[in-house]
Amino acid sequence: MFAPRFTISHRITAGLTLIERARGFLEAARLSDAWLERMSQAALLAEAYATTHMEGTELTRLQAEALWAGGSAAGAREDDVRELLNYRDAFNLVAEHVAAGTRLSEELICAVHARLVTGVRGESGQPGAYRTVQNYIARMATLEVVYMPPPPHDVPGLMRELVAWLETGSEVHPVLAAGIAQFQLVHIHPFVDGNGRTSRLLSTLCLYRAGYDFKRLFTLSEYYDRDRSSFYRALQQVRELDLDLTSWLEFFVEGLATQLAEVRTKGERVIRRDVIAQEHGLSQRQALAVEHLLAAPELRIEDLEALCPEVNRRTLQRDLEDLVARRVLKMSGAARAVRYRLGIKGL
Repeated sequence: MFAPRFTISHRITAGLTLIERARGFLEAARLSDAWLERMSQAALLAEAYATTHMEGTELTRLQAEALWAGGSAAGAREDDVRELLNYRDAFNLVAEHVAAGTRLSEELICAVHARLVTGVRGESGQPGAYRTVQNYIARMATLEVVYMPPPPHDVPGLMRELVAWLETGSEVHPVLAAGIAQFQLVHIHPFVDGNGRTSRLLSTLCLYRAGYDFKRLFTLSEYYDRDRSSFYRALQQVRELDLDLTSWLEFFVEGLATQLAEVRTKGERVIRRDVIAQEHGLSQRQALAVEHLLAAPELRIEDLEALCPEVNRRTLQRDLEDLVARRVLKMSGAARAVRYRLGIKGL
């Protein structure tokens, strides 16, 4: 039977403490449904972009945003477009599973994999089917083999053991269980391609099932994509330490804690925005301008246009002029060089 080996280090304990505090804040904070919806959709896009970017897609963030909104991206490779949108399909499957409360199963993991790779590079490896060939991980620059997964005939048994362990309701903290699931699926490498994307979505699934969805505002892959060398080194170190998962779990927990700290900062910012909006009777568009300025030193009319794409420039200029007149904002510059800053005392 699968029996993960690790030690609860100080780094893990400290990270879990920060995660629980962030979870408590999100549960207690009065955050508007509109803001939660907007930010959760932004997090979903960020996760889709980062997890596919880690696997070699070459989309820009602007192209990804356009595609996510149902538009097109000139010059984008067809495989890259499909991989990005496939992630949304796979995530929706995970969300349906969580909402229905059905048990985790090998069939579900295979179905998630199928949605991720159908119609793209991984399709040649039979979407949703365990591999029947030996695969390996090699450095792209030198083609040096850095990891040889278990032989294909071991895969079904190893996957059964992993799923059984996740379903036993063990006493392992849910965050650690999610990290273990992510590593173990990559370690087994059950599919010809798409194992990384599947493993990261599996860890998200494990967190959601355990009640650690954090309002669906976090994105782990964004943290990994910022420093891929550290991510891959953390995975490889487990193999070098005879499958002791401690160092990987330290990395996983710190990554989640870091992302949730960013979410908490955004949450605190929107609470301040709502207080200002209520005190000054701001419109939704004006509140968005204030929210931007709580995170950035200045605002341009182009920034507000990006936040309110369906509103014409003259209307937005009137919104800003009104805020200046009421001393919520200060204006500097002229013509195209106009910049706005917060004018409220204490901010």
